[in-house]
Amino acid sequence: MKLKRLYVLIFSFFSILSLSACSKENDNVNANDTKPDIITKLTGNTEITFWHAMNGPLEEALTKITEDFMEENPNIKVNLQNQGDYSALHAKINTTAQNPKNFPTISQAYPGWIYSLAVDGQLENLKSYFENDTIGWGNQPKIKQSFLDGAKIEGIQYGIPFNKSTEVLYYNADLLKEYNLNIPKTIDELREVSKVIYEKSNGQIKGAGFDSFSVYHTIGLKDQGITFSEDTKFDSKESRQVIDFYADGVDQGYFTIAGSDKSMTIPFVNEKVAMFIGSISRESFVKKDSASKFQYNVAARPSVHNIQQGTDIYTFASASDEQKTAAFLFMKYLSKPEVQLYWSQKTGYMPTVEEVLNSDKYQDSKESKVPAVINETTKNLIVTKDTKNSDAAYAQVNASMTEILSSPASDREKLIKKATIEIDDTWKQ
Repeated sequence: MKLKRLYVLIFSFFSILSLSACSKENDNVNANDTKPDIITKLTGNTEITFWHAMNGPLEEALTKITEDFMEENPNIKVNLQNQGDYSALHAKINTTAQNPKNFPTISQAYPGWIYSLAVDGQLENLKSYFENDTIGWGNQPKIKQSFLDGAKIEGIQYGIPFNKSTEVLYYNADLLKEYNLNIPKTIDELREVSKVIYEKSNGQIKGAGFDSFSVYHTIGLKDQGITFSEDTKFDSKESRQVIDFYADGVDQGYFTIAGSDKSMTIPFVNEKVAMFIGSISRESFVKKDSASKFQYNVAARPSVHNIQQGTDIYTFASASDEQKTAAFLFMKYLSKPEVQLYWSQKTGYMPTVEEVLNSDKYQDSKESKVPAVINETTKNLIVTKDTKNSDAAYAQVNASMTEILSSPASDREKLIKKATIEIDDTWKQ
């Protein structure tokens, strides 16, 4: 009996310890949600660093906006650090994760890039900043909810939407007029118009191409009622139809891929391809590089669905309290209606603020051709769900599609089977 009583006492002791630990964990979670000690007034100079991957006209617009912010907030200095491109920025974040104290204050990122950082507590929960009575969002026009939701990880608002985009069809208006061709409104029409262009140009001009193979595959599946996930099989009937549609066009010459150019913008402005489907953010490059050659235009993506793309801005937990406040003020400034209107007109990105997105000033813009088609091309918008390994899975789809589209038709079946195994393994890693 004494031994049994001793067991009960020991069990009770460890149960109390366990409950205490759980209570502390819950307290920490709740404290992070309602953080009471946010610094609401910066009494001294505060310096923050922003890692980004904006180039050309995009970087010029970001630099101008940042300079304007610092003029309004002379006690805050924002260091813009261009990491080159998305791939380089992603790699930099991954390598720095081994030594978190070297993270910047804030960075552009897709949620999938930093999923594990969020889970490991290396990102700052912005909920209490949004809700703060002094520096919170207050009466400032709201960000479109779907964009905000896209910057959440596991339901927590870690990010603020930054450069949001979707896809459109860019086309050489002079060429389509010369060949008396209508703008394609469906994917089948895109194929038929591409064939005519290739034939009429005696094979000198490709009909069309797609900038992102993973996006092409994802939207192609969704148009058939399939949502890309860990349960999706790359060798399924639906997936094969999507793959074959593009690969057959490449084999027969009327479709093309960017290849070493890395972006369809380059062959398009060099008049090697008549149309391409890509992000609205490509417009600033198309506009600049085609100006002396031909008249370009944009149309809604020729598909039932379209996709929400673009990165968000995240604050790292390693930043000081002063830097976190300065960062939130900067991100809030980026979301002001007048700033969003300027950003969208100079870059082609969609405004993240609903009031601006629906405004006449945006939709009647003379600086960009995207606003006129934005409502039509976003009628059925896909918002991809970022989960563990989803980012790696999308990257693998892109790599697999690249290999298939760059190889002879005789290798396609072998490559599809190989890709199916590789994508499944990526989801499971």
